[in-house]
Amino acid sequence: MTTKAEQSDATRRALIDAARTLFAEHGFADTATEAVVQAAGVTRGALYHHFKDKTALFRAVYEDLEEQLVMQVAASVGNVRDPLRVLKKGAEAFLDACLDPAVTRVVLLEGPSVLGWELWREIDQAYGLGLITHTLEAAMAAGAIRKAPLEPLAHVLLGGLVEGAMLLANAEDKAASRVEVGKAVAVLIDGLAPRR
Repeated sequence: MTTKAEQSDATRRALIDAARTLFAEHGFADTATEAVVQAAGVTRGALYHHFKDKTALFRAVYEDLEEQLVMQVAASVGNVRDPLRVLKKGAEAFLDACLDPAVTRVVLLEGPSVLGWELWREIDQAYGLGLITHTLEAAMAAGAIRKAPLEPLAHVLLGGLVEGAMLLANAEDKAASRVEVGKAVAVLIDGLAPRR
């Protein structure tokens, strides 16, 4: 038998999963809450029990995607020991994840307008910035990259990755764009290596 808390968690998860699919396919504005409720197989009351409004549901989907992005990146570098290679593989994993239509539409294209610039940046930084900062700090400590002010460097690298992902999101030929953006990011990361 499931507990009330487990049922509540399952309902919340069903709403997030349904909304993720619908937001990715139709966008925020063209996704009705009724469609989310039907796709999740729950009542309208259940939706509003878990989320104040459609924007709150979008935020939950956005944060869920950000968490998955961080987990994908972390998994891609799990066995890598060279700090510079960790940076490169992590960036590659991030760019690959940005090919997911849900990431493209929810995280990159609609996130800033639906959530507002400040909240979008706050959430993005809570997930991606922390991971990048930690990785850069470890790379500096190991001597794999040159010493630089850590926080500004993390912001610059995250900004470059997000801009590269936005370029990818808006590209007509995503496969070709993915290759080109990957090459550009590799040049950027190689530039951090100590001068010989």
